[in-house]
Amino acid sequence: MTQTATIKFEKYQAATDADLQARIIAAKAELGSRLVILGHHYQQEGVYRHADFTGDSLKLSRAAAASNAEFIVFLGVHFMAEVADILSRPDQVAILPDMAAGCSMADMANLAKVERCRRELAAHYDFDTVFTPVTYINSAADLKAFCGEHGGIVCTSSNAGRIAEWAFSQREKILFFPDQHLGRWTGHKMGIPLEQMVVWDPDMPLGGLTKQQIDDAKILLWKGHCSVHQMFRGSDITKFRAENPEGRVIAHPECNFEVCSLSDEVGSTETILKTVSASPPGSHWLVGTELNLVNRLAEQMKPEGKSVQFMSSIVCECSTMARIDPQHLAWTLENLVEGNMVNRVHVSPQETTMAKLALDRMLENS
Repeated sequence: MTQTATIKFEKYQAATDADLQARIIAAKAELGSRLVILGHHYQQEGVYRHADFTGDSLKLSRAAAASNAEFIVFLGVHFMAEVADILSRPDQVAILPDMAAGCSMADMANLAKVERCRRELAAHYDFDTVFTPVTYINSAADLKAFCGEHGGIVCTSSNAGRIAEWAFSQREKILFFPDQHLGRWTGHKMGIPLEQMVVWDPDMPLGGLTKQQIDDAKILLWKGHCSVHQMFRGSDITKFRAENPEGRVIAHPECNFEVCSLSDEVGSTETILKTVSASPPGSHWLVGTELNLVNRLAEQMKPEGKSVQFMSSIVCECSTMARIDPQHLAWTLENLVEGNMVNRVHVSPQETTMAKLALDRMLENS
């Protein structure tokens, strides 16, 4: 692109929503087929409506890579834009409208802590023959690269069970990060007793575990979680069932074990959408996942007489996802129109090679 003076973000802060929406539409039209906008399910409606593709992070990245677009603008968080960059072609660039849109769960397992974990385990075991590292896709690119380098793999909330089976076919134990709850529910569904899934605390020597606990464990669960999904409680489900005896409950596997155990269905965002959409007219659902998705689903189901209720009485959306707002999207697109590329997310070639190896293993085995 031919660089011109970057348009300053400050000029967008005082704009009205109507003005921002009109400018986004105009800039998107001017960029045409050079642009593809990806919208994650948890995004606010003010930007989600402009997405060319909607879905979960992996589905979106694969759709973008298959497109002819030059610019991939991800309405999501940083690790999602990294995945888009890893899977995209060399002639494509991934852009995140606000670089501060991170993921608190992903931040709970950084490379330095995971490398320290590996060193501590390596003092007692041959790490690369005993442990298969498995990282949830909700993690930084360098952790995906770590898994690629050490014979590991990436998983999503929808394929975690199949990936865990593959991981156990390679080695006797799994090191699962960064979300302990997805790892625990996955192991439970495989029939692994809870006592054989122990939590590794990266801030304590040997993860706060004894050598015997690690010997006896099948899965080491990283002490990480999604703050949004931790707001849901078993008491929310108990109350709902008392008031709606015929109601159904569905939760995301990032929820705690009690919530998952009490739910009728547990599944990814795509599974939640498909399950509720396929249910009979008049169904009443309690849904345990991010507020924007639940509100959008509730509106979509109204014509069929279905009731969709957010699981918690506390109203809370993903605060980092919410940083991608109409102001940042308008600023990003109008800069592209002017020949300025702002907030490019670029994974180094070395990390891309190793991370893609872990992602390819996932795609081959799911």
